Amino acid sequence: MTLRHPLDSLPPNLRLPLFFLFLALTVAGLAVFQLLDQPLRTSAAPSGTISFELAGSVEKAGAILGSWDAGARLNSAFGLGFDFLFMPAYATALSLGILLAAGRRTGAWPILGKVLGWGAFAAMVFDAVENLALFSVLQGNLIAPYPQLAAGCATVKFGLILMGIFYGLSGWLLPEK
Repeated sequence: MTLRHPLDSLPPNLRLPLFFLFLALTVAGLAVFQLLDQPLRTSAAPSGTISFELAGSVEKAGAILGSWDAGARLNSAFGLGFDFLFMPAYATALSLGILLAAGRRTGAWPILGKVLGWGAFAAMVFDAVENLALFSVLQGNLIAPYPQLAAGCATVKFGLILMGIFYGLSGWLLPEK
């Protein structure tokens, strides 16, 4: 049995239009997050939500929560909920971008694309677990292992996303073979 890309069954003529559709949804989602994140940027959380995701300890997560007022906490909770709508958009855009880039190369390149195509959807799973842990912290469960679990999942998620973006861009920017 050979590994298949998760979106291999999409007809080739639909891949590029669907990529642009999901890319547009991803960009729109990122714009929403920019708005939601403004009140979350404090001295304890200079990167807003990302600081919260990567806090990694009860102490750091507590300091971040202590720096947020009730409105900021509500923004954070709304952002975590909105992220569940955002996840399929970014995972599909990334996976389609990887699929399109994989088709431009030969050798081991398409095999890596298949793995990273699945990695885009795995990032979504890590994102969901991370969000559940952060919801728990926001609800007052400021205990281990929630901040650590969120940070671990966020680290894996960001790593998978960055590898996929790098692969996709490399596939388009490097000369075809």
